Order: sequence, then structure tokens, then C-alpha cells
Amino acid sequence: MSEATPDHVTQLLHHFADLRDGTHGGASDRAEKERRFEGAVLLIDPFARQSLAEINASLLGGTGEVSATGFQPGAEGPQATWTLAWPEQQAAKISPVTVRAYYGLTASHPHLRGATVGDWPLNVFDSLQAAGMLPTFRAIASADLHNLVFQVGWRIIPAITAGWAP
Repeated sequence: MSEATPDHVTQLLHHFADLRDGTHGGASDRAEKERRFEGAVLLIDPFARQSLAEINASLLGGTGEVSATGFQPGAEGPQATWTLAWPEQQAAKISPVTVRAYYGLTASHPHLRGATVGDWPLNVFDSLQAAGMLPTFRAIASADLHNLVFQVGWRIIPAITAGWAP
């Protein structure tokens, strides 16, 4: 791929090549993959916290609290979770906003997810608003393509079947 390949597409290519090769970032055994996952948790921590802090400041008037578990081993595989809880959410007895990194025992590599990710609102009324949706569109399209690969395998991605390598 060219240097002009967008970051989110490069991330998908790495992911699908790892599926093809049975690796994760060049590691092939589970213990090394878990060590790499632990390192990734450290690297993404400030960005996960930032995304939740931005919501707290902009939407919750600073009333929320961002929490993080850090890397944790677990019966279902290692994970790390970042949450944003606030008084109204707690009073409603619903889950906090959640970003979760996890490496399930039967998975070949780690993943990210939210607590309730699914639909996203579309409120675009001018070209600036439309342009501002690009990161959201990228995230939705990348997640959707990932889920399609998760359903049937990496062989549906021509760049990977053609031998793409980092």
C-alpha cells in the first residue's frame, strides 16, 4: 500500500494480516501476544482517558469520574477497562460509558469495544458538520469490516489474500 493509506485502513490491514499469519504484531505464541497486549494497554491509556475526559468536560459539566483498571489477567483472558461514571448515570442504575480492551482466551488477538456500541446519531445540516463526521464514518466502516471478517475470515480481504505485509 502507498504512504497515502489512511491510518485506519493500515490498522485493518495489520489486523487482517495477523489473522492470516496467526500472529499478533509478529508474535505467534500466546504468552508473547499477551505481553504485547499489556504494552498496548499502557500505550492507549492516555487516549482512552482523554476521550472520556472530553465527554466529561463537554457533556457532563465535569461531574463525572474517569476510572481505569489497568492491565488485568482474568478467567476469560486479560483485559483493561476505562469508564466514565457520573451522578445521573449512577442514579439511573445504568452502565457507565466504557472503553474495554480485551484478549479473549479463544481469540487470536486483542480487541476494543464499548459497553453498548451500536447506533450513532446523524445530525448533519451543513458541509462543516458533514466533514466533522469523517472520524465517525471511519470508525463505523472499520468496525463493520472487522465484524464481517470475524464472521467469515480474512480471506474476504483482497489485499491480505494478495500477500500484504507490514
